[in-house]
Amino acid sequence: MKFTLSWLQEHLETEAPLEEIITAMTMAGLEVEHVSDPRARLAAFSVARILEASPHPNADRLRVCQVETRDGIKEIVCGAPNAKAGLLTIYAPLGSFIPGTGVTLEARPVRGVVSNGMLCSGAELEVDGDGDGILDLAGDLPVGLAAAEALGIADPVIDFEVTPNRPDWLAVAGIARDLAAKGVGRFIPKTIGPVAGGFQSPVRIETRHAHACPVFAARLIRGVKNGPSPVWLQRRLRGIGLRPRNILVDVTNYLSYDQARPLHVYDAAKLRGVVHARLGRAGESFTGLDGKAYGITQEMCVIADDSGVLGLAGVMGGETTGCSLDTRDVLIESAWFDPLRTAQTGRATGIVSDARYRFERGVDPGFVLPGLDLATAMILDWCGGEASEIMLAGEIPPAPAPVTFDPASVRRLTGLVLPTAEIKKILQSLGFGVTGSKTPWRVAVPSWRRDVSGAADLIEEVARIAGFEHLPTPVPQAVQGRKPALSLGESRARMARRALASAGWHEAVTWSFCAQAHAQVFGGGGEDLLLANPIAADLDCMRPSALPNLARAAQRNLDRGFGNAKLFEIGPAYASAEESGQRRTVAAVWQMRPQRAWRSEASADIFTVKSDCLRALEAVGAPLASLSLSPPTASWHHPGRGAVLRLGTKPIAWFGEIHPAALRALEIEGPILAFEINLDALPAPRAKGNRARPLLNASELMPLTRDYAFVVDEALAGGDIVRAALGADKVLIADVLLFDVYRGAGVPADKKSVAIEVTLQPRDKTLTEAEIEAFSARLIAAVAKATGAVLRG
Repeated sequence: MKFTLSWLQEHLETEAPLEEIITAMTMAGLEVEHVSDPRARLAAFSVARILEASPHPNADRLRVCQVETRDGIKEIVCGAPNAKAGLLTIYAPLGSFIPGTGVTLEARPVRGVVSNGMLCSGAELEVDGDGDGILDLAGDLPVGLAAAEALGIADPVIDFEVTPNRPDWLAVAGIARDLAAKGVGRFIPKTIGPVAGGFQSPVRIETRHAHACPVFAARLIRGVKNGPSPVWLQRRLRGIGLRPRNILVDVTNYLSYDQARPLHVYDAAKLRGVVHARLGRAGESFTGLDGKAYGITQEMCVIADDSGVLGLAGVMGGETTGCSLDTRDVLIESAWFDPLRTAQTGRATGIVSDARYRFERGVDPGFVLPGLDLATAMILDWCGGEASEIMLAGEIPPAPAPVTFDPASVRRLTGLVLPTAEIKKILQSLGFGVTGSKTPWRVAVPSWRRDVSGAADLIEEVARIAGFEHLPTPVPQAVQGRKPALSLGESRARMARRALASAGWHEAVTWSFCAQAHAQVFGGGGEDLLLANPIAADLDCMRPSALPNLARAAQRNLDRGFGNAKLFEIGPAYASAEESGQRRTVAAVWQMRPQRAWRSEASADIFTVKSDCLRALEAVGAPLASLSLSPPTASWHHPGRGAVLRLGTKPIAWFGEIHPAALRALEIEGPILAFEINLDALPAPRAKGNRARPLLNASELMPLTRDYAFVVDEALAGGDIVRAALGADKVLIADVLLFDVYRGAGVPADKKSVAIEVTLQPRDKTLTEAEIEAFSARLIAAVAKATGAVLRG
């Protein structure tokens, strides 16, 4: 939000210097971001007069000008088409920094002729980017006059950040009210009287969806003579970076900043039938004032007539009904639109406008009719014409409910000791109505303060104006003792992060949302997981997994020339409440794009990601020996190229390849290897005893190995055999490795031969042959019992 100092002084009678005003704004909660003084920024520039403009000897489109400047007569080369003798413009001497181009002027020959300065356009001075050629100043301005004075922009410009809950700060009048309450000066209220209408408007209005547009007011002014705005209004708009256009448009822009009341004007001759506010229809579109075409959805509120959509309500008007210098009859619109719907429309279309910025924060509904009267009076004064009676469709939303307030609560909740009379004065100066001679008071909330709903809000207002710097600040007590330990989930996340980073994976942080269509591909996307107010159209659903976001991130890296991305994320995933709700997961994707090289390396496969998945599970304390494998069942799992790791019947993790159909739905190039671990599904670790456990390789005795080949069913997973063998003797067996699978002669067609190597580690003595044979018998029996395997002869 920008405004000039002189503009503020129209609403605030004060002699305070600029520095004091800035300090008061900051202490009142208005966060000042920047103060620009055009006089200092344009100090090097001044008015000059072209005495003679001759053709350049070496260039058809250039002129060599003799220019009268404050530094004397200067020869300057100029390429502007409007450079001519007698023209008053702005001169920049050598050494000047040109803000619009970022160039510092130097004496350089231009096609053989040295230019001793520069004649400036509005764009080069950042004061008007639409002019063609150098500035053409009107009036009899003296040569040497400062550029800021000549352009009428000598006012300091204050730019501050408006918090979402204070739309009244989007009006210069609202800022002045708060500064007056802060004691900087006296607030000057603007008296707005009703403007009587002389006839009934032939153009009718309606609001057909009251939840989107509760109130729609308008009036027709016929017989106007549109033209340039008064000089003071043009300078005011230029001072805050707006380009003056014509009286009808400039009045609406002025009132948006002066009173936070967005309006819109239509050329009545271009309207057809009843002008109405309604919800959009699928397939509709319109061309905005910016010349761009926009599609309409059923969730958007639009202004339309019998010919179709005229504009997006509270966001932008349409090109077809815009006002020009030829406009003779004008319809002025003053309405109040649903803030949430306005914000969603703005995000969906990408339109950023002053109207949207105000309506989505909630403008004052009580100023719908006064704002219309104020605009009418200004247009009648400057354009003439005759105004119709005001038309009103719908109902103006009521003012906020009164608040019961005990002034003693200020001290109780803030520690500020303030007289009751001062508390009342603060509230009244902010526009609140305080009634009742005894406490508690009944405080009437003004229509422009819809953010105030309770006593706590009033206490905050009193503290803000009295000064947060006066709040008592007790010295905090030092907290003794140890820092709180990480929770189990936090500790597991940290250990998994370390394990994957050490294995060459890169951590990513993506949104907790995704597009509903992408969520549905990965088993989510239910209606109960859709966002009521998404930050973007493609982030409208809580993600069922981090995998779709990671896969899209990998594709973006590939599109930019960074292939072979190995990305992981530790964060939440979401399911419906009746399923599992929110859970903490570790997700990882690898979009394999190995570099071309003369020395080929082994390509990655599902066993590569299985290894890293097990590495992460081991790091978080999962009981790897108790995990079993089962085929993948989800639609985004590639069948036969992955597995689900289970603890008993509970799924703990999945690893493998993402299904090509899922990748096509996400518009991602495959293949992609991935895994996902549900950290919340892991059991809590058992309490550790105090006794130290011996290391597996601590024995001084040599380990020995034995090989076994079992004939098993074709469908049996090799991991089941390994797990059964490990359970045969948990003390003696150090490791079991599956090293061969055979199908062919000597093995039935529905069977396969699986060979394992078992490593035995004696503890206290060398094993005898009899003990080894006894161990082999136990192992064969254990594998046979668990899997139905038969030792191959």
